[in-house]
Amino acid sequence: MAGELSEADARPGAPPVSGGGKLTLFLLALVIVVIAEAIGNVSIPVGAGKIVLLPLLWALLLGGALGLMSPRLPAPLRLSGALQNAASAYLQPALLIFIAKLGLLVGGSLPKLLASGWALAFQEFGHFFGTMVCGLPAALLLGIKREAIGATFSVGREPSLAIIGERYGMNSPEGRGVLAEYLTGTVFGAVFIALLAGLIASLKIFDPLALAMGAGVGSGSMMAAASGAIAAQQTPEVARDVAAFAAASNLVTTTIGTYFTLFLSLPFTIWAYGKLEPILGRNRPDAARPAVDPQAAEPVHQEVRVGLGETVLAWVLIGAYGLIGNWLTYGVVPDAQVVAGMAIIIGTVLAGWGLYLLLGRRLPAVLWVSIIGMALTYPGTPYAAEIAALTGKLNFLALATPILTFAGLSVAKDVPAFRSLGWRIVVVSFLANAGTFLGAVLIAQFFIHAPPG
Repeated sequence: MAGELSEADARPGAPPVSGGGKLTLFLLALVIVVIAEAIGNVSIPVGAGKIVLLPLLWALLLGGALGLMSPRLPAPLRLSGALQNAASAYLQPALLIFIAKLGLLVGGSLPKLLASGWALAFQEFGHFFGTMVCGLPAALLLGIKREAIGATFSVGREPSLAIIGERYGMNSPEGRGVLAEYLTGTVFGAVFIALLAGLIASLKIFDPLALAMGAGVGSGSMMAAASGAIAAQQTPEVARDVAAFAAASNLVTTTIGTYFTLFLSLPFTIWAYGKLEPILGRNRPDAARPAVDPQAAEPVHQEVRVGLGETVLAWVLIGAYGLIGNWLTYGVVPDAQVVAGMAIIIGTVLAGWGLYLLLGRRLPAVLWVSIIGMALTYPGTPYAAEIAALTGKLNFLALATPILTFAGLSVAKDVPAFRSLGWRIVVVSFLANAGTFLGAVLIAQFFIHAPPG
């Protein structure tokens, strides 16, 4: 989601948000988390399968609805543009809490991850080529021209905007295409991928671990939503493995994804467009392109001043929200051991953030937090079993709900730009997101069940 990788430190010239405004934001987030966890899981039958609506999805929808209705709400409940940008900035602390928990899960599951062989490595090709395979032909059939390149070469997160912006410029057709993919993912990405992943998981066609690897699309919030929908339909032991494999896949996508899209998927999409456009796009006039005003469609993302002290406080509050969700939905009373487990998770975040700052921010904080978490629970590490036992009392889905809460609270600011995009390119964006998930799942499924030797 937008802003999930923004730095949570002070920026010169950032619009100020008062302490009272930030307090209001966290109080609203608390209310949304409580309501979402109180609603709990809701299953909707769909043919032979089902769609599972999790608390994290309720949180996203409630946050988004609050932002959209803000102009008509009483003053204490209004979510100004500045507060929406603040919510976007707080996605970073929320994400790191979740990543720390997943890192602690991955450490204990590393033997299983290594035993997966080539599945975890090669499923990455599915992530990056699946977007083009599913999205590009549909885009051409719908009459979209070069916007299709920007919309289908990747899932369109922040690095993709930078790649297209540098090569073509954001006012180009390719720039408008990647912008459409970015905004579609921002507004609907987590909801769409969660519904899709949950429906496919309910059909019992694919191995849960293959589905988990497909969930690692390179967006923390989308990964949380997809892996949560898959894990909710598994036994507790399999659900833990789903979280670990999804986290590992997402880490691979995040760390090598920029280079993969730059040197492989973008050139391949350009080549495929040149081959397919004369066939599928023949006789389709340029007037069929989505009418987009580049100025109106530019995402509204302003840096918000969040100091280190406030960031640490945000980690503590988000951890407390996770304890509340763990209690309401999973019945785990926050006793001394549960609180100690959360303290370990927050300590992992602090250590990872410290390394991130110490090493000059050259590598993302997500990477360092993941590595420290994995090291703490890796078999053979002193006290690994005790740490795993304490942090294991916290369900990772309870920690995903605050992420989607802040994502929902930040999303309304992008809706006006989203409305300016043509419906055709929105359809293509959904297909591209489906392709990145299904492509990785198919490749992972093949390697998981391939005969040895």
